[in-house]
Amino acid sequence: MIQPKLATSSWPPSFPWKEGKMIEAIGNQYVVARPVYSTKAFGEEFKKTYGHHKTFLDHLKGCCSCSSQKAKKIALSLFPIASWLPAYKIKEWLLSDIVSGISTGLVAVLQGLAFALLVNIPPAYGLYAAFFPVITYFFLGTSRHISVGPFPVLSMMVGVVVTRVASGSDTSPALSSSSAENDSMIEEKVMVAASVTVLSGIIQLLLGVLQVGFVVIYLSESLISGFTTAAAIHVLVSQLKFMLQLTVPAHSDPFSIFKVLESVFSQIQKTNIADLVTSVIILVVVFVVKEINQRYKSKLPVPIPIELIMTVIATGISYGCNFEQRFGVAVVGNMSLGFQPPITPSVEVFQDTIGDCFGIAIVGFAVAFSVASVYSLKYDYPIDGNQELIALGVSNIFTGAFKGFAGSTALSRSGVQESTGGKTQVAGLLSAVIVLIVIVAIGFLLQPLQKSVLAALALGNLKGMLMQFAEIGRLWKKDKYDCLIWIMTFIFAIVLGLGLGLAASVAFQLLTIVFRTQFPKCSTLANVGRSNIYKNKKNYADVYEPEGVKIFRCPSPIYFANIGFFKQKLIDAVGFNPLRILRKRNKALKKIRKLQKQGLIQVTPKGFICTSDGFKDSDEELDNNQIEELDQPINTTDLPFEIDWNADLPLNITIPKISLHSLILDFSAVSFLDISSMRGLRTILQEFIRIKVDVYIVGTDDDFIDKLARCEFFDDEVTDSIFFLTIHDAILHIWMKKDYSTSKFNSSQEKERKFDFTINTNGGLRNRECQVPVETKF
Repeated sequence: MIQPKLATSSWPPSFPWKEGKMIEAIGNQYVVARPVYSTKAFGEEFKKTYGHHKTFLDHLKGCCSCSSQKAKKIALSLFPIASWLPAYKIKEWLLSDIVSGISTGLVAVLQGLAFALLVNIPPAYGLYAAFFPVITYFFLGTSRHISVGPFPVLSMMVGVVVTRVASGSDTSPALSSSSAENDSMIEEKVMVAASVTVLSGIIQLLLGVLQVGFVVIYLSESLISGFTTAAAIHVLVSQLKFMLQLTVPAHSDPFSIFKVLESVFSQIQKTNIADLVTSVIILVVVFVVKEINQRYKSKLPVPIPIELIMTVIATGISYGCNFEQRFGVAVVGNMSLGFQPPITPSVEVFQDTIGDCFGIAIVGFAVAFSVASVYSLKYDYPIDGNQELIALGVSNIFTGAFKGFAGSTALSRSGVQESTGGKTQVAGLLSAVIVLIVIVAIGFLLQPLQKSVLAALALGNLKGMLMQFAEIGRLWKKDKYDCLIWIMTFIFAIVLGLGLGLAASVAFQLLTIVFRTQFPKCSTLANVGRSNIYKNKKNYADVYEPEGVKIFRCPSPIYFANIGFFKQKLIDAVGFNPLRILRKRNKALKKIRKLQKQGLIQVTPKGFICTSDGFKDSDEELDNNQIEELDQPINTTDLPFEIDWNADLPLNITIPKISLHSLILDFSAVSFLDISSMRGLRTILQEFIRIKVDVYIVGTDDDFIDKLARCEFFDDEVTDSIFFLTIHDAILHIWMKKDYSTSKFNSSQEKERKFDFTINTNGGLRNRECQVPVETKF
């Protein structure tokens, strides 16, 4: 049992600052000798130093100041190429980058063509989206391994906006000059896609300049995983019309995926068998070979370029057998060589799509930054989130101006660039050269390629995202809230569409944070191991809970939404409602005063004696007392005697008896307190104090107490002396205070006798000067 011992030293005692005696190691134990500290006593002994906190003006001066070193730092941060290009190892890296660049470029060509179908524009524009971002990222990006360009989720998000904003609907699977759409309709869709891309890039650029790259932290891994999986389902459904060659009206409103499915299955009898067979064959071969690449990646020098192989074979067969004429399949069609002149984005599209563009900007950055972080950790080099925003923003602005569409990084394409030996963005630049060759010279060779082949290749790149369904089981075992975020994000994105679904998912994710803090897992602590360690008493068998003391821990911030929950949990922990006790005591006090004034009550050493058995008082009169009056502190100064509320009272006045005399609130995990909860907390403390329960708060930092002082939290009842450094400090203080009240010394002796304790991990308390131990029990 922990035993405090009396001492004759002064309080607070002087600290025995002897070298080697402050912390004494005994085997695998330690002994700490220090006084019992309240926060106030600690502050008086160790004066706090206040550092200079920079004001907004100081930060502004720092930003506006200029020096050669700062200018060099800014230049290197804006153009990271100036850091890594001079250190480029030509002999060691160039060959690897050439091989990687050629492989990545071939994949980029095919993905650009395939993902353009998701945007509902002709495939040739996908080549622009695969070329321009790489050029700008080469100079501005901080990652050496990601391959920027079209990403299926972003392409799908842009396609949804194109479908909604463009005046006509996409009702035909053919999106070339040979389709039913006229050139003006194609130009309008290209304009919408380009304008959305430019505005998304502007948003990314502004976020980067304003140094708010941290915005990506609001997209958790669970949310991104659920969202990209739902986007993969959208991509899968959107490609069915190309694989089956059906005329499907485009939809962009909520429940659009179900409307598309309904339209597909209602026309299933019109399926073009040649496109269906080709798609299935391509899908099967691509999935099988990708599985081989994954399983034997350590043995293969480079992954098998199955997309390129199947594209060459499919194009040759389609051209040689004249599939377009014989089976009526939809083909890529005319691909004009060279670049088209840049365009001016539409301000009207800006106004109609700013919400969608913000979502596209955030998702594009989140995906690119996540992939870049993986490679930066693997190869040990830094990346800058704000600079990544700037690089992606400029890339999208540049791409949109030349009729491309928004990009980020495709996981499979970046994987090819890294796995084939890519060391730097020189590989990315060489991949852009391959795309350039296709644009200006050999693009016409792809004109006979079936669009169903592109659709199948697009679906072949979704395997990784579709496999993310396995995350549900893993998350359920690890964290139920994260699992719920994944599931709800997936449902929102499927049902509401990608734009609204992303907004709803972020809102739901933030709501789960509110739930976690609004209903915290509060606990009652007890002493473990007879030491200064206090743990949840439900988790340990051998615990010691001091009699009359309750230690309550709240593991979350206290604010307006959970102050009521906190109060109820505290009442449940102590076993009574202090306000109810206070009101009953005040009612009883009124009755005792009435008896005392009428001379019907006498006080003897054995207790109260009522001299009249016929006294009656109306309970209704007592119950009708104003609530405000009953909630006031109990004042017995006008009575010639003290009332023991835990003893039997006269006339069978029943008051609940409580054994609690001290309450310790562990606020070590309470990071903040808002104004609304301050009033509630002070009311709770007052209610306990008014029924003679001492309240102590432990574990708070200085800023917490300073804020309470600024907000005028303290008054005559709730003072700053209730704060202690640790739970054990508060426990020792309670023992000392209890020993004062039960001590056999007279009052003059008590004024001179103070306590000085040494805490050790064996659970005992020893006094350095006291010789006769006095055990305190309560």
